[in-house]
Amino acid sequence: MVFVREAYESVIQEIERAASRVGRNPDEVKIVAVSKDVPHEIIQSAIDVGISIFGENRVQEAAAKIPKLKGTFSFHMVGHLQSNKAKDAVRLFDVIHSIDKISTAQKVDAEAAKLGKRQKVLIQVNTTQEATKSGVAPQDALGLCEAVVQCAHLELCGLMTIGPLTSDEGAIRTSFRMLRELRDEISSALRMPLKELSMGMSSDFTIAVEEGATILRIGTRIFKAGAGGR
Repeated sequence: MVFVREAYESVIQEIERAASRVGRNPDEVKIVAVSKDVPHEIIQSAIDVGISIFGENRVQEAAAKIPKLKGTFSFHMVGHLQSNKAKDAVRLFDVIHSIDKISTAQKVDAEAAKLGKRQKVLIQVNTTQEATKSGVAPQDALGLCEAVVQCAHLELCGLMTIGPLTSDEGAIRTSFRMLRELRDEISSALRMPLKELSMGMSSDFTIAVEEGATILRIGTRIFKAGAGGR
């Protein structure tokens, strides 16, 4: 699909410009192409043009698509993870972005142990304090991180947040800056580097780059622009 390649290249160019504005190396930023509700045929076309990291919100949808795909690729779980889906999540995903409870972390750890896998995870933080969003409260994030590092089959890589759905750039920056500062505080407290900051989506990814994001979760801009609404 030509539109997928062109859209992806456009996103890369915007990332490069945003990184340049704040003196960052754009190579520090990874794109997770969020393929929620995208047919496997279009995901395959994306793989064929060189896109290699995809994100899914639902375990069941990923389980239906992934066996149909060929090539070099990996999938990240970017939606809320229910504990009863931990077994399939560990089997399907290279990284789980949405650990927000100790019980979920322990369940993922137990399933990873069964597979002999060290599962990469991120802690989801509710930096906007919105009741409708998942994520641990900022003040409780350190405690959850401390619990995760005690799990032998989990690798804590960093933090994730979903910015506010608003046109207020200041509010978006505040959310992303909070996550970066929290990551730095937790890294210091744990005496271990937490490299990843998963923040920024189609509407706000350039702000996220300016605020330190290392992983962007971009769906609409890649798969739906120019695709007749798909």
